[in-house]
This record gives sequence, C-alpha cells and structure tokens, in this order.
Amino acid sequence: MTGPRSAVVVNPSKIDDLDQLRSDIVSTLTGAGWPEPRFLETTPEDAGQGQAEQAVADGAELVFACGGDGTVMAVLTALASTDVAMAVLPAGTGNLLAANLGLATDLAGALQVAIEGGRKRIDVGVVDDKCFAVMAGMGFDAQMLDATSETAKKRIGSLAYVGGGLKKLFDPPMRVRIVLDGGPPKHRHPRTVIVGNVGRLQGGIRLLDEASPDDGRLDVAVLTPNNLWHWLALGWGVLRRQKRVPRMETYSAERVEITSNHVQPRQLDGDLIDPGKTMRVQVKPKALLLCVPRPASDPDLAYDAKAVRERAE
Repeated sequence: MTGPRSAVVVNPSKIDDLDQLRSDIVSTLTGAGWPEPRFLETTPEDAGQGQAEQAVADGAELVFACGGDGTVMAVLTALASTDVAMAVLPAGTGNLLAANLGLATDLAGALQVAIEGGRKRIDVGVVDDKCFAVMAGMGFDAQMLDATSETAKKRIGSLAYVGGGLKKLFDPPMRVRIVLDGGPPKHRHPRTVIVGNVGRLQGGIRLLDEASPDDGRLDVAVLTPNNLWHWLALGWGVLRRQKRVPRMETYSAERVEITSNHVQPRQLDGDLIDPGKTMRVQVKPKALLLCVPRPASDPDLAYDAKAVRERAE
C-alpha cells in the first residue's frame, strides 16, 4: 500500500445509502493503492470534531469530511494547525467550502482530488473554540439560515435559502460597534456583518471580491439596507460585482470584534451557533492543509505522502 492512512467522518443523516457510500469509498481508495479507511459517524452530540480528533490520534494522515457544512466545520476545527490533510466529500445542501474553492461536487470527483495529491494550506477563522474556512456572520445571514427548513433544503437545495431570507428581509437593523485590529470603534446600524475568508455566500453569490483564503487576513462586509430599494440596489451591485456596492462597506483585518446592544443570531460556515451579543473573530494563517485539484503547472500543490508518513512516524 502506498497511499496515506485515512479516515472518513460521515454524517449519516445526510446520506441516503450509507452502505453504498462505504463500498464506493473503499473500492476507490483501495483500487488506488490506499489502505482501507476507517469510518467514524457523527452524532447529535458531536458533529465531527471528536471523531476527527480520534482519527488523528489513531494515526490518520488524511481525514475525509462527508456531510453538510456543519460536519466540514467540525472536522476542520480538529485538523487546524496539524499536518493532517482534510478532503471534502459532498453531502448535504450547503458545502460552502467546496463551492468557494472549486472542489468537486460529486463523490467520485472528490475522491479523485484526494488521490491525485493536490494539497494547499489555507487560512481559517476562529470564533471562541470553533474554526471556520468560509465565513462568520452576525445578523441577517444567520436569521436567514434559522428561517430555512431542513425539509426545504432537501427538496430544492440552495434555493431554499431565498425563502428563508424573504421571511427576515424587513426585520429591524442591529446597533453594533466594530473594532478592527484593535483600532478605533466603528458604530453602525447594519442588517448583518459578515467576516469572510473567501467570497461566496449560500447560493453561489459572490459578496467579497477581494477575499482570498491564504492571504493571512479576513474580509469584512457591513450591510446596511433599510428598505426594499436599498436591498434591490445592494443586490444589483453585488450581482454586477460593482467596485462600490450601495449600502455595503468592506474592510480587511486580522482581528475583528463585533458587539451588539442585543443578542443576535450568529453563524459559522452556514451553520448556526449560539446567539450572542459579541462575535470575536481572528485569523489563523495557513492552518489547514486542504485537498484541492492539482494543476500540472503548479508544483506548490504537490504532496509527498511518503514524506508526511515519515514525519508522523
């Protein structure tokens, strides 16, 4: 066997036929000369962080995250700041990381990406004890997620978020104080504040054109629409990718602190976390080793599985 030792952290609630999934993964990996992976199922109490930590402790050199955005976030939290690679196997409806980084959206393609050995280190954001790779949000974006039913997501996919957003479109704005890298506070009345490591939201909407997953910084969008016309102008500006979008300010920082006068809904990578008055976010540069498509012209994405195994030993 020449491939790396691996584990699959899978959310069984997102998989229609778990036995078939296991069979497909095992046959593909062993056919490529990899050892048979270990399978670890998530639970309602643990979305995948504990399972990924156990996989690392057992000697895994690569961990597959197979589930929705919550599973991916839990696994990357466990793998951040390690030399263990993460690969995303599509499941669920969001898969924001896959959408932002051009990862495969089918099982066969995602397995092939891991087998081909393309690896790239990307930044992660940190909120409390959780890491995220895509974006954190406080306000409307989290309200939209909360208002979108699991049934609707299963039936119509990302379009379900539109219905959730419409339910919350005209809720009152927040009153917040935003501090970037310890600088002077900015007082705003936004509908939402989004801190992004990459630029795309649910539904493929690109909000932050300057966001890059490996620049050691986070990009911040402060959205302040107050009526239908504001929303239309903002949406049109985002869709047209205008340099200056109406009702939106953007910033860049390594540390972001958002404080509201009331408890607000919050989300990380499309997954709701506990509401709160404050969201403190900081970047952890190039903390995650991620499996990505490997262009032949980019030697920086090369991955030496043998060298990684030797370091682990």
